[in-house]
Amino acid sequence: MSVQVHSSIDGTAERDWRLAIGRGLMGRCPHCGEGRLFRAFLKPVDSCEACGEALHHQRADDLPPYIVITIVGHIIVGGLLMAEKYAEWPMWLHMSIWLPLTVILSLLLMQPVKGGVIGLQWAMRMHGFSGEPARPERQPGASVAPRP
Repeated sequence: MSVQVHSSIDGTAERDWRLAIGRGLMGRCPHCGEGRLFRAFLKPVDSCEACGEALHHQRADDLPPYIVITIVGHIIVGGLLMAEKYAEWPMWLHMSIWLPLTVILSLLLMQPVKGGVIGLQWAMRMHGFSGEPARPERQPGASVAPRP
């Protein structure tokens, strides 16, 4: 006879990070996948309208622009190098293609990437998504001096 226990050590359920990122990329709540994640272009909702999951404490900060810069940079530089290798375009054609494409790709990718980052934070229980109250941050190596 065997006994199976289906719970994690600390009593919290495991969250599927792939599913959470996918829901975030689609602009949906990482918890339920039903409610909207954004109320404006890059402004997340405070809580999900469908399941009530609190989303106000997310801290995507600078990671989404870095990811977008990396993706768009690879696309634009790759395309530019291919165009330079196989075609002899005049400079005005390069400028009329690559500059608008850079801006358009950056604007199209920013919201889905931010949603994906919020989904990852939710799945990894980062920045308040764990349900525990926030604890004050301490500097690593900073020690509290003993009182005399």
